[in-house]
Amino acid sequence: MLRLVRENPSWGYRRVHGELTMLGLKVAPSTVWEILKQAGIDPAPERASTTWADFLRSQADALLACDFIETVTLSGQRQYILAVIEHATRHVRALGTTAHPTAAWVTQAIRNPVMDLKDAGCRARFLIRDRDGKFPTLVEEILTGVDIQSVLTGIRMPRMNSIMERWAQTCRRELLDRCLLWNEGHLRRALAEYERFYNEHRAHQALDQAAPLRAVPIPITEPARIIDLNIHRRDRLGGILHEYSHAA
Repeated sequence: MLRLVRENPSWGYRRVHGELTMLGLKVAPSTVWEILKQAGIDPAPERASTTWADFLRSQADALLACDFIETVTLSGQRQYILAVIEHATRHVRALGTTAHPTAAWVTQAIRNPVMDLKDAGCRARFLIRDRDGKFPTLVEEILTGVDIQSVLTGIRMPRMNSIMERWAQTCRRELLDRCLLWNEGHLRRALAEYERFYNEHRAHQALDQAAPLRAVPIPITEPARIIDLNIHRRDRLGGILHEYSHAA
C-alpha cells in the first residue's frame, strides 16, 4: 500500500483503496486511511497539488512572458518599454519604447515577434502578462491566431510573472539606473545594445552560467594556458557594460 502511494504521490486514500480492490485485496477505506496516517502520509493528497511554481517549471518550454517597464529620460519624458522573454532559454526581446503606448503601437509591437516565433517554429503556447490596460483586446486575437493563450496574473501579484519581473530589475540595475538617457532615440539604441549583451554574453545562473544565445565554452584544464591567459575587455555603452574574452 505504501509503495503505491510513494510511486503515485497524487493518489488519495480512495484511489489507493480502488487499486487494492482491483488487485483482489479486500480492505476497508477507513483502514487505508489509518495506515496512511500512521505512516505520516496525508490520505488526502493536498501534498501533491500543482503549485504555480510547478506549472512554470513543467511548462517552461511553452512559456513566454511580457511586461511594460517605465523610465524617464533627461528631457523629463516618461517612456514605456515593452519586452518579452522566453522562460526556457531566457532569451529576451525589447519590443520597443514609446511615450504613448496606444492600442495601435502595442498591437504592432506584439505582432512582430509573434510572427517571428511562428516562422521559427517556436513551441510557445502561453504568454504570461498582467492586467495592464495598455494591452488592447486585439492582442488576444493576434495570439489566438498562432495558438498562444494569454495567462493573466493576479491583481498585485508580480511574483506570478517572476521571470519577467527579474529581467526588469536586472535591466534597471545594469542599464536604466546607470545610464543618462537623453531621449527616446537614445533609449532605443541603449536597449538594443543591452539586449545583445544580455542574450549573447551575460552569464545566467538558471542556465548553468551560459547565455541565452551562447553556450558555456569547454573548460581550460592545461596549467600552461591558465598561467598565460590574455583577457581582453570590451566596453559597451561608454563603459556601462563590460564583456571579457580571450585576446586573439
